[in-house]
Amino acid sequence: MWYREEEVVARVPGLTVRRLRRWVVRGWVRPARRDGEVAFDELDLARLRLLVELRDELGLGEDVLSVVLGLMDQLYGLRRRLRLLLEAVAELPEEQRRRILERLGG
Repeated sequence: MWYREEEVVARVPGLTVRRLRRWVVRGWVRPARRDGEVAFDELDLARLRLLVELRDELGLGEDVLSVVLGLMDQLYGLRRRLRLLLEAVAELPEEQRRRILERLGG
């Protein structure tokens, strides 16, 4: 499902249009474009809720938010790559999987 700006602000407590637009400009949220308008999905809403929580409840400044988001993005990227690696390993013959596990110490 896709949401317009005003729908996003209504669904994310503590979010304002001004704050939403600033965070989009900073690249912290990257909405899609649909029919010439920005369109947010559920993942964008979750990220915005996190941003509001980090900013308002934990009191993190925008400079710190930038660092935190960068680290989180790296972590999620690594998790995604690890999942792909595990899927590839699962497709290998048993003997190869066993040798990989031995090399990893497991």
